[in-house]
Amino acid sequence: MLNDFLDIHPEVRAALDNNQPVVALESTIISHGMPYPQNVETALKVSNTVREAGATPATIAIINGRLKVGLTPEEIELLGKAGQSVTKVSRRDIPFIVASGKHGATTVAATMILADMAGVRVFATGGIGGVHRGAETTFDVSADLQELAQTNVAVVCAGAKSILDLGLTLEYLETHGVPVIGYQTESLPAFYTQSSDFNVDYRLDSADEIAAVLKAKQQLGLKGGSVIANPIPTEYAMPKDVIDSAIEQALREADEQGIHGKASTPFLLARVCELTGGDSLSSNIQLVLNNARLASAIAIAYCA
Repeated sequence: MLNDFLDIHPEVRAALDNNQPVVALESTIISHGMPYPQNVETALKVSNTVREAGATPATIAIINGRLKVGLTPEEIELLGKAGQSVTKVSRRDIPFIVASGKHGATTVAATMILADMAGVRVFATGGIGGVHRGAETTFDVSADLQELAQTNVAVVCAGAKSILDLGLTLEYLETHGVPVIGYQTESLPAFYTQSSDFNVDYRLDSADEIAAVLKAKQQLGLKGGSVIANPIPTEYAMPKDVIDSAIEQALREADEQGIHGKASTPFLLARVCELTGGDSLSSNIQLVLNNARLASAIAIAYCA
Protein backbone atom coordinates (compact mmCIF):
# COMPACT_ATOMS: atom_id res chain seq x y z
CA MET A 1 0.00 0.00 0.00
CA LEU A 2 2.85 2.36 0.89
CA ASN A 3 4.31 1.84 -2.59
CA ASP A 4 1.25 3.65 -3.92
CA PHE A 5 2.73 6.89 -2.52
CA LEU A 6 6.50 6.38 -2.12
CA ASP A 7 9.17 6.86 -4.80
CA ILE A 8 12.70 5.83 -3.86
CA HIS A 9 15.36 7.09 -6.27
CA PRO A 10 17.01 4.12 -8.06
CA GLU A 11 20.45 5.06 -6.71
CA VAL A 12 19.10 5.17 -3.15
CA ARG A 13 17.18 1.91 -3.63
CA ALA A 14 20.32 0.15 -4.92
CA ALA A 15 22.35 1.37 -1.94
CA LEU A 16 19.71 0.23 0.56
CA ASP A 17 19.33 -3.17 -1.10
CA ASN A 18 23.09 -3.70 -0.93
CA ASN A 19 23.55 -2.51 2.69
CA GLN A 20 25.46 0.56 1.55
CA PRO A 21 25.38 3.84 3.50
CA VAL A 22 22.62 6.34 2.79
CA VAL A 23 22.17 9.76 4.40
CA ALA A 24 18.77 11.49 4.39
CA LEU A 25 18.64 15.26 3.79
CA GLU A 26 15.70 17.60 4.34
CA SER A 27 14.15 19.96 1.80
CA THR A 28 12.83 22.81 3.96
CA ILE A 29 16.30 24.31 3.80
CA ILE A 30 15.85 24.49 0.01
CA SER A 31 12.47 26.18 -0.19
CA HIS A 32 12.38 28.09 3.10
CA GLY A 33 16.01 28.32 4.25
CA MET A 34 17.59 30.80 1.83
CA PRO A 35 16.94 32.66 -1.44
CA TYR A 36 17.31 31.25 -4.96
CA PRO A 37 19.81 30.32 -6.42
CA GLN A 38 21.84 30.00 -3.21
CA ASN A 39 19.35 27.44 -1.87
CA VAL A 40 19.86 25.14 -4.86
CA GLU A 41 23.64 25.60 -4.84
CA THR A 42 23.74 24.72 -1.13
CA ALA A 43 21.49 21.67 -1.51
CA LEU A 44 23.66 20.30 -4.33
CA LYS A 45 26.81 21.04 -2.34
CA VAL A 46 25.45 19.11 0.66
CA SER A 47 24.55 16.16 -1.58
CA ASN A 48 28.03 16.20 -3.12
CA THR A 49 29.59 16.36 0.36
CA VAL A 50 27.74 13.17 1.33
CA ARG A 51 28.81 11.51 -1.90
CA GLU A 52 32.47 12.55 -1.47
CA ALA A 53 32.40 11.14 2.07
CA GLY A 54 31.42 7.71 0.70
CA ALA A 55 27.63 7.61 1.22
CA THR A 56 24.59 8.06 -1.01
CA PRO A 57 22.57 11.27 -0.46
CA ALA A 58 18.78 11.02 -0.27
CA THR A 59 17.16 14.44 -0.28
CA ILE A 60 13.55 14.06 0.80
CA ALA A 61 10.47 16.02 -0.29
CA ILE A 62 6.97 15.68 -1.74
CA ILE A 63 6.71 16.39 -5.47
CA ASN A 64 3.28 16.45 -7.14
CA GLY A 65 1.89 14.51 -4.18
CA ARG A 66 4.54 11.78 -4.39
CA LEU A 67 6.73 10.99 -1.38
CA LYS A 68 10.27 11.27 -2.71
CA VAL A 69 13.32 9.71 -1.07
CA GLY A 70 16.16 10.93 -3.25
CA LEU A 71 15.66 13.92 -5.54
CA THR A 72 17.06 14.60 -8.98
CA PRO A 73 18.93 17.90 -9.57
CA GLU A 74 15.89 19.03 -11.58
CA GLU A 75 13.56 18.41 -8.61
CA ILE A 76 15.91 20.32 -6.30
CA GLU A 77 15.88 23.18 -8.81
CA LEU A 78 12.07 23.08 -8.89
CA LEU A 79 11.83 23.43 -5.10
CA GLY A 80 14.47 26.15 -5.03
CA LYS A 81 12.77 28.30 -7.67
CA ALA A 82 9.32 27.86 -6.11
CA GLY A 83 10.71 28.93 -2.73
CA GLN A 84 8.25 29.73 0.02
CA SER A 85 5.25 28.99 -2.21
CA VAL A 86 6.07 25.33 -1.47
CA THR A 87 4.23 24.13 1.62
CA LYS A 88 6.40 23.51 4.67
CA VAL A 89 5.41 19.97 5.65
CA SER A 90 5.46 18.33 9.06
CA ARG A 91 3.67 15.11 10.11
CA ARG A 92 0.16 16.60 10.14
CA ASP A 93 0.53 18.06 6.65
CA ILE A 94 1.68 14.97 4.74
CA PRO A 95 -1.75 13.47 3.82
CA PHE A 96 -3.09 16.84 2.66
CA ILE A 97 -0.15 17.48 0.32
CA VAL A 98 -0.31 13.92 -1.00
CA ALA A 99 -4.08 14.02 -1.57
CA SER A 100 -3.92 17.39 -3.34
CA GLY A 101 -0.95 16.42 -5.52
CA LYS A 102 1.08 19.44 -4.43
CA HIS A 103 4.75 20.05 -3.63
CA GLY A 104 5.96 19.90 -0.03
CA ALA A 105 9.28 20.74 1.60
CA THR A 106 9.88 18.39 4.52
CA THR A 107 10.85 19.58 8.00
CA VAL A 108 12.99 17.46 10.32
CA ALA A 109 9.87 15.58 11.48
CA ALA A 110 8.54 14.84 8.00
CA THR A 111 11.99 13.95 6.69
CA MET A 112 12.36 11.42 9.52
CA ILE A 113 9.00 9.85 8.64
CA LEU A 114 9.82 9.41 4.96
CA ALA A 115 13.37 8.24 5.73
CA ASP A 116 11.95 5.61 8.08
CA MET A 117 9.47 4.47 5.43
CA ALA A 118 12.36 3.87 3.05
CA GLY A 119 14.66 2.29 5.64
CA VAL A 120 17.19 5.15 5.84
CA ARG A 121 18.55 5.31 9.40
CA VAL A 122 20.81 8.40 9.42
CA PHE A 123 19.74 11.96 8.63
CA ALA A 124 21.83 15.15 8.45
CA THR A 125 20.29 18.57 9.01
CA GLY A 126 21.27 21.98 10.37
CA GLY A 127 19.52 22.13 13.72
CA ILE A 128 16.44 20.43 15.14
CA GLY A 129 13.35 22.29 16.24
CA GLY A 130 12.52 22.38 19.92
CA VAL A 131 10.67 24.14 22.70
CA HIS A 132 10.24 27.81 21.83
CA ARG A 133 11.01 30.51 24.33
CA GLY A 134 7.86 31.39 26.26
CA ALA A 135 6.38 27.95 25.64
CA GLU A 136 5.14 27.84 29.23
CA THR A 137 2.35 30.16 28.03
CA THR A 138 2.17 29.45 24.28
CA PHE A 139 2.77 25.65 24.34
CA ASP A 140 4.82 26.18 21.16
CA VAL A 141 6.81 22.96 20.87
CA SER A 142 8.21 21.73 17.56
CA ALA A 143 6.79 18.50 16.15
CA ASP A 144 10.42 17.49 15.59
CA LEU A 145 10.71 16.51 19.24
CA GLN A 146 7.70 14.21 19.24
CA GLU A 147 8.96 12.62 16.02
CA LEU A 148 12.30 11.94 17.69
CA ALA A 149 10.38 10.17 20.44
CA GLN A 150 8.79 7.66 18.07
CA THR A 151 10.65 7.38 14.74
CA ASN A 152 13.79 5.27 14.39
CA VAL A 153 16.10 7.72 12.62
CA ALA A 154 19.30 9.24 14.03
CA VAL A 155 19.53 13.00 13.43
CA VAL A 156 22.95 14.61 13.07
CA CYS A 157 22.65 18.33 13.81
CA ALA A 158 24.45 21.29 15.35
CA GLY A 159 22.15 21.03 18.37
CA ALA A 160 18.80 22.79 18.56
CA LYS A 161 18.39 26.15 16.85
CA SER A 162 19.65 28.83 19.25
CA ILE A 163 16.44 30.85 18.86
CA LEU A 164 14.85 28.16 21.08
CA ASP A 165 14.77 27.41 24.80
CA LEU A 166 17.61 24.88 24.92
CA GLY A 167 17.04 23.84 28.53
CA LEU A 168 13.37 23.00 28.03
CA THR A 169 14.18 21.27 24.74
CA LEU A 170 16.58 18.94 26.57
CA GLU A 171 14.00 18.31 29.29
CA TYR A 172 11.41 17.35 26.68
CA LEU A 173 13.80 14.96 24.95
CA GLU A 174 14.75 13.38 28.29
CA THR A 175 11.09 12.85 29.19
CA HIS A 176 10.55 10.98 25.93
CA GLY A 177 13.69 8.89 26.21
CA VAL A 178 15.58 10.47 23.31
CA PRO A 179 19.35 10.33 23.87
CA VAL A 180 21.37 13.44 23.05
CA ILE A 181 24.90 12.43 22.04
CA GLY A 182 27.66 15.01 21.84
CA TYR A 183 30.22 14.29 19.13
CA GLN A 184 33.56 15.06 20.76
CA THR A 185 31.83 17.43 23.18
CA GLU A 186 30.11 17.34 26.55
CA SER A 187 28.33 20.65 25.98
CA LEU A 188 25.20 20.96 23.83
CA PRO A 189 26.12 22.96 20.74
CA ALA A 190 23.92 26.01 20.20
CA PHE A 191 23.77 26.00 16.40
CA TYR A 192 25.86 29.11 15.62
CA THR A 193 28.13 28.55 18.61
CA GLN A 194 30.03 25.46 19.69
CA SER A 195 28.69 25.27 23.23
CA SER A 196 25.89 26.33 25.54
CA ASP A 197 25.15 26.29 29.27
CA PHE A 198 23.75 22.76 28.96
CA ASN A 199 25.34 19.33 28.76
CA VAL A 200 24.56 16.41 26.47
CA ASP A 201 23.62 12.97 27.84
CA TYR A 202 26.66 11.15 26.48
CA ARG A 203 29.89 12.16 24.80
CA LEU A 204 31.16 9.87 22.03
CA ASP A 205 34.32 10.63 20.09
CA SER A 206 34.05 8.57 16.91
CA ALA A 207 31.56 7.60 14.22
CA ASP A 208 32.20 3.94 15.08
CA GLU A 209 31.13 4.47 18.71
CA ILE A 210 27.98 6.28 17.65
CA ALA A 211 27.09 3.60 15.09
CA ALA A 212 27.57 0.87 17.71
CA VAL A 213 25.09 2.61 20.02
CA LEU A 214 22.56 3.06 17.20
CA LYS A 215 22.89 -0.61 16.26
CA ALA A 216 22.45 -1.73 19.88
CA LYS A 217 19.39 0.51 20.23
CA GLN A 218 17.88 -1.07 17.13
CA GLN A 219 18.65 -4.63 18.21
CA LEU A 220 17.12 -3.98 21.63
CA GLY A 221 13.88 -2.89 19.99
CA LEU A 222 13.95 0.55 21.61
CA LYS A 223 11.85 2.79 19.41
CA GLY A 224 12.59 6.41 18.73
CA GLY A 225 15.40 8.46 17.29
CA SER A 226 18.66 9.85 18.60
CA VAL A 227 20.12 13.35 18.47
CA ILE A 228 23.80 13.50 17.51
CA ALA A 229 24.97 17.01 18.34
CA ASN A 230 27.93 18.05 16.22
CA PRO A 231 29.47 21.47 17.04
CA ILE A 232 29.96 23.95 14.22
CA PRO A 233 33.66 24.09 13.19
CA THR A 234 35.63 26.68 15.16
CA GLU A 235 36.45 28.82 12.15
CA TYR A 236 32.77 29.26 11.28
CA ALA A 237 31.35 29.74 14.79
CA MET A 238 29.90 33.17 15.60
CA PRO A 239 30.72 35.32 18.65
CA LYS A 240 28.16 34.50 21.33
CA ASP A 241 27.38 38.14 22.17
CA VAL A 242 26.73 38.99 18.50
CA ILE A 243 24.37 36.10 17.86
CA ASP A 244 22.59 36.47 21.23
CA SER A 245 21.92 40.16 20.55
CA ALA A 246 20.54 39.41 17.07
CA ILE A 247 18.31 36.64 18.41
CA GLU A 248 16.90 38.83 21.18
CA GLN A 249 16.02 41.58 18.69
CA ALA A 250 14.46 39.08 16.26
CA LEU A 251 12.37 37.57 19.06
CA ARG A 252 11.09 41.01 20.08
CA GLU A 253 10.14 41.82 16.51
CA ALA A 254 8.36 38.49 16.06
CA ASP A 255 6.35 39.15 19.21
CA GLU A 256 5.48 42.69 18.11
CA GLN A 257 4.35 41.43 14.70
CA GLY A 258 2.35 38.51 16.11
CA ILE A 259 4.43 35.91 14.30
CA HIS A 260 4.16 32.46 15.88
CA GLY A 261 3.75 28.75 15.12
CA LYS A 262 5.34 27.30 11.99
CA ALA A 263 6.03 30.81 10.63
CA SER A 264 8.24 31.78 13.54
CA THR A 265 11.38 29.77 12.75
CA PRO A 266 11.74 30.97 9.11
CA PHE A 267 11.12 34.56 10.24
CA LEU A 268 13.60 34.41 13.11
CA LEU A 269 16.37 32.78 11.06
CA ALA A 270 15.90 35.27 8.21
CA ARG A 271 15.89 38.23 10.59
CA VAL A 272 18.99 36.99 12.43
CA CYS A 273 20.69 36.68 9.04
CA GLU A 274 19.83 40.32 8.25
CA LEU A 275 20.96 41.55 11.65
CA THR A 276 24.32 39.78 11.35
CA GLY A 277 24.97 41.04 7.84
CA GLY A 278 24.64 37.56 6.37
CA ASP A 279 27.24 36.01 8.68
CA SER A 280 24.70 33.68 10.26
CA LEU A 281 23.72 32.27 6.85
CA SER A 282 27.37 31.53 6.02
CA SER A 283 27.71 29.76 9.37
CA ASN A 284 24.48 27.87 8.73
CA ILE A 285 25.75 26.51 5.41
CA GLN A 286 29.07 25.41 6.91
CA LEU A 287 27.48 23.59 9.84
CA VAL A 288 25.15 21.68 7.50
CA LEU A 289 28.15 20.55 5.44
CA ASN A 290 29.93 19.54 8.64
CA ASN A 291 26.90 17.52 9.73
CA ALA A 292 26.69 15.84 6.31
CA ARG A 293 30.28 14.63 6.67
CA LEU A 294 29.69 13.20 10.16
CA ALA A 295 26.37 11.61 9.15
CA SER A 296 28.12 9.90 6.23
CA ALA A 297 30.82 8.50 8.52
CA ILE A 298 28.16 7.20 10.92
CA ALA A 299 26.13 5.64 8.09
CA ILE A 300 29.27 3.92 6.76
CA ALA A 301 30.09 2.54 10.21
CA TYR A 302 26.46 1.49 10.77
CA CYS A 303 26.43 -0.56 7.56
CA ALA A 304 29.75 -2.16 8.47
